[in-house]
Amino acid sequence: GSMAAVSNIFRVATTIRNHMERSVLAEPDLSFTAFTVLWVLWIWGEQEARHVAEESGVSRGTLTGVVSTLERRALVRRRRHPDDRRSVLVATTPAGEDLMAQLFPAFNAEEAKVSAGLSVAQKSDLADALRSILRTVDRLDG
Repeated sequence: GSMAAVSNIFRVATTIRNHMERSVLAEPDLSFTAFTVLWVLWIWGEQEARHVAEESGVSRGTLTGVVSTLERRALVRRRRHPDDRRSVLVATTPAGEDLMAQLFPAFNAEEAKVSAGLSVAQKSDLADALRSILRTVDRLDG
């Protein structure tokens, strides 16, 4: 039932996250969250911190810590928003861009390995079902 579905979502998410950190993300020494933040910035370009937090699925506080770590490693930079002094903009640096260009294909290949036990139809059905759950939770959180 519902309990089995939700508990399995948690278990699978945690298992995949840990696997990615032990495999693809081990050598560049990135947490899954740090990779996600870099990915969001790599895909969308410079963003307000609050948008990066939303797109990465983390709190503003968590994002601040992750961005500080990535900034120390010269993978991202922050600057004050020119039109809104309260807002901070975050972007990848050239080193961050290079790392993502190198890392993304390996990450993608590992995602393919992790999901290799599913048929194309099963992958599509699973993606649809998970998106439906996300929409429901978004509505509940209103």
